[in-house]
Amino acid sequence: MIKKLIDFCKKETVFTVSILLALVSMIPVHPDADYVNYIDWNTLMLLFCLMAVMAGFKQLGVFRKTGALLLSRVKSTRQLFLVLVFLPFFFSMVITNDVALITFVPLAIIVLRMAGEQTLVIPVVCMQTIAANLGSMLMPMGNPQNLYLYAKSGMTFSSFVSLMLPYTILAAVCLLAYSMTVKKHTISKLDLSDHDTLPKRKLILYGIAFVLCLLTVAKVLDVRLVLAIILVFLVICDRAILPQVDYSLLGTFAGFFIFIGNMQRIPEFQTFLQEVVTNHEIPAAILSSQMISNVPAALLLSGFSSDWSSLIVGTNLGGLGTLIASMASLISYKQIAREYPDDKGRYLIFFTIANIVVLGLLLICHYIAQRI
Repeated sequence: MIKKLIDFCKKETVFTVSILLALVSMIPVHPDADYVNYIDWNTLMLLFCLMAVMAGFKQLGVFRKTGALLLSRVKSTRQLFLVLVFLPFFFSMVITNDVALITFVPLAIIVLRMAGEQTLVIPVVCMQTIAANLGSMLMPMGNPQNLYLYAKSGMTFSSFVSLMLPYTILAAVCLLAYSMTVKKHTISKLDLSDHDTLPKRKLILYGIAFVLCLLTVAKVLDVRLVLAIILVFLVICDRAILPQVDYSLLGTFAGFFIFIGNMQRIPEFQTFLQEVVTNHEIPAAILSSQMISNVPAALLLSGFSSDWSSLIVGTNLGGLGTLIASMASLISYKQIAREYPDDKGRYLIFFTIANIVVLGLLLICHYIAQRI
C-alpha cells in the first residue's frame, strides 16, 4: 500500500504538491465556509468537458487518421519534419498541448522508423513539444492555464486571440526557420493507410459536444448546462470515456485554489507577493514556471495581480525552458525514455538548449515591441 502511494506521488507530483500546500495552508487559516468560494467551479467544469470530448475524439482515432492522411503525401525529409512538427502546433490550439503530444509523438516515432529516419527522432520530438506548447497559447482552450486566466480576466475571445497571435506567428517562424536546417532528401512513400471507418454516430455526437464547449468558451452558453448535456451523453453512449478524464489535473486546480485562497487571507504574505509580482508579471510568471510549471504559476500569481494580459503572456512563454516548465513536456520525454532509453540524456540537452533559444527570441521580440 505504501509503495503504491509512493508510486502515485511520483507519477502525480504536481497534484501531490498542490494537495500538500493546501493542507499546510489550513494551519494558519482553518477551514470555514469561505473555502467553497476559493474554487473557480466554472473553470473546473469547462476543463472537464473539454478533456472528456478530447478523450472521445482520441479514442475514435480522429487525430491519428488526420495525421496519417497528411503524412501519406510527404516526399522528402524536410516535408516530413514540417508535417510532424506542425500537426501538434495547429491541433494543440483546440485539443490542448497534452492531447496533441499524446497523439502525435508516438505517431512521429512510428513514421520515422518506417521512413528509416530515426536520426531525426530527437529534433522532431523536441520541436513537436515546443510546437504544442506554443501553438496552444493562441486559444483559451489550448491549455489549462489559458482557460483559467481567460475566465478570470473577463476577456472576449477575440481579444484573447489578438493578444497571443503575434507570439504564435513568431513561434511558427522559429519552427519554420529550424526546419530549413533539416537535410533534404527524398524518402519512400509512407503507407499509413487505415481502412477502419470512423463511427459516424459517435463522431457527430462528439462534434456537437465540442461545438457546445466552444460556445461556452465564447460565453454564449452556461457551462452548467453544457456539463449536464455532456455527462448525460457519456453515461448513455460512451461511459468508458469517463475514467480517461485527467482527474488529477482537476484536483491540482482545486488544491492550488485552496492554497491561494488561504494565502490571500494572510496579510503579510499577500503584501509581500503583491510587491514582488506587481509590474513584473511576465518575468515572475516565466521564472515561477521553471520551478512549478506554468499551470500552478498561473493559479498562484493570479491571486496577487490583475494584469491579466501580462500573466497570460508570461505563463505561456513560461512553458518554455526546463522540462517541468510545462507538464506537457514530460509526455514527450517519457516517450523518448521508453523507446530510446540510451538517448534520453541527449534529448534532454537538445530540448533545454532549443527551449532557451526560442524563449530568448520571443522575449527579445516582446521587449522590442514594448519599446516601439
